[in-house]
Amino acid sequence: MTHRTPTLAQFITEKEHALAVATGEFASLMSAIALSTKLISREVNKAGLVDILGLTGDRNIQGEQVQKLDLFANDTLVRTLARSGAVCIMGSEEVADFIPVAPPHTCGRYVVVFDPLDGSSNIDVGAPIGTIFAIYRRRSSDGPGQATDLLRPGREQVAAGYVIYGSSTIFVYSTGEGVHAFTLDPSLGEFLLTDEGLRIPEQARIYSINDANAPWWPPAVSHWVDGMRHGAGKGRYTARYIGSLVADFHRNLLRGGVFAYPADTRDPALPDGKLRLLYEAAPLAFLARGAGGHASDGYRDILDIVPDSLHQRTALFIGNREEVEAAVACYGQETGRGSSGGS
Repeated sequence: MTHRTPTLAQFITEKEHALAVATGEFASLMSAIALSTKLISREVNKAGLVDILGLTGDRNIQGEQVQKLDLFANDTLVRTLARSGAVCIMGSEEVADFIPVAPPHTCGRYVVVFDPLDGSSNIDVGAPIGTIFAIYRRRSSDGPGQATDLLRPGREQVAAGYVIYGSSTIFVYSTGEGVHAFTLDPSLGEFLLTDEGLRIPEQARIYSINDANAPWWPPAVSHWVDGMRHGAGKGRYTARYIGSLVADFHRNLLRGGVFAYPADTRDPALPDGKLRLLYEAAPLAFLARGAGGHASDGYRDILDIVPDSLHQRTALFIGNREEVEAAVACYGQETGRGSSGGS
């Protein structure tokens, strides 16, 4: 009997059918995300051949220059998700306000927030980039979604994932019951299961941080990084930093390691850190927990932070649990504040 590798759609449908309340709506939503990322992958792969590289000339709500592929990825996700019938409201890095789903589209019972193209500053040099997403179940009863449907702590996510566009296109997601990876087979146009139940290796030997910001780090971060540089009784670590959050996280998920983007004093406008809580830190924290890891802002578990706004910023330490807890301990020693704990 020939064993067939399941596609992403088959895998999700099988998992959803195991639930007594299965309606197929979640599977439809995930199919819409998968379709969007296939379209984005296609454009990324031919970026140097058509006029889609470079800047649009605009800046997004973050004040960052918008790449042409940023805009394509955002428009593709918004359009496809709105048509899915499974979503009532969305939030995107590229859009200043919430994006409610309105007629003629059908409002569903899910909420999606996303970074359409993380690491887009790497587009022109061919380095890995990715899409990050988080899914919540709506709180409001019916009709277009509300702000309260979106501004939720990460623990309330029903699923999260990312797609990395590199030497291959890989779709990674979790519903809280394991972290699974699917690789796009370009000849079939399907994501095929390549890793089920991923776990972050307990022996972390990689740290990912932008050392150029070291002069502005708080002493706790300098102490923590020095411990990894010099071994601290556990053997020296290797520094690996791509500058694309999703790519650095993916490597550390597979090989064991920790990523950090701490708050620092370099930019007074970003006292709490640079990364976005809702659609960058929280989804990856959900995945890290599902793979046996942890995520913190230095004081609190990322999954416990309740956002005040769509584009709220945060510091982030994520990956191997032991090393994230070591960073938290360094902050605790410096400030006297308690640990972030975590589950």
